[in-house]
Amino acid sequence: MIRPRIAVLDYDAGNLRSAAKALERAGAVADVVDDPAAAAVADGLFVPGVGHFGQCVEAFRARGFDRLVAEWQAADRPVLGVCVGMQILYASSEEAPDVAGLGVLPGRTVRLPDRVTVPHMGWNRLTIVAEDPLVAGLDGAQVYFVHSYYAEPDDPAHVVATCPYGPSFPAVVRVGSVAATQFHPEKSSAVGGRLLEQWLAEVVRAARDGGRAAS
Repeated sequence: MIRPRIAVLDYDAGNLRSAAKALERAGAVADVVDDPAAAAVADGLFVPGVGHFGQCVEAFRARGFDRLVAEWQAADRPVLGVCVGMQILYASSEEAPDVAGLGVLPGRTVRLPDRVTVPHMGWNRLTIVAEDPLVAGLDGAQVYFVHSYYAEPDDPAHVVATCPYGPSFPAVVRVGSVAATQFHPEKSSAVGGRLLEQWLAEVVRAARDGGRAAS
């Protein structure tokens, strides 16, 4: 059985243990790394995130992970961001207007409107709006959210799935080899496990096509 090796990026801003365990259940070898050099043997990058946009971006840059993700994007290698790990991939956020995001994904993140309960916390439905193997079979599935901000991509074509809460915000996005979810797959039971399995299948294909051998 092919088990891809995933580097879970540790910048003191995520549920690292639960993320690593979920990836392992889905079939990966998960390595929690706090140094970009330690990701050299990985087949995919997993960017977790819990906390404040500005603090997360600054900690991410301090570890040198911004350069690592940029290199992987340029090489068309698989990256998956989750929750704030998704948000920091954008250029900016209303949560920290003076802090530049990574700009890996074109767009920004904005606060949920006051007409809904903020933070948005709990289970909600996915609506698939674009075909993508990452979300195959998940239309209408329930996943777990905890957030106050959401992505506003420059190009609507980047949106793979939405969630019908407030403005019906993007729940899954993709730009090339970089995908991201606003919800937490590691907290989304069997549905989250299926999404991770489908991402790992993508990682394995990319490793084969790029001449890198998954574990």
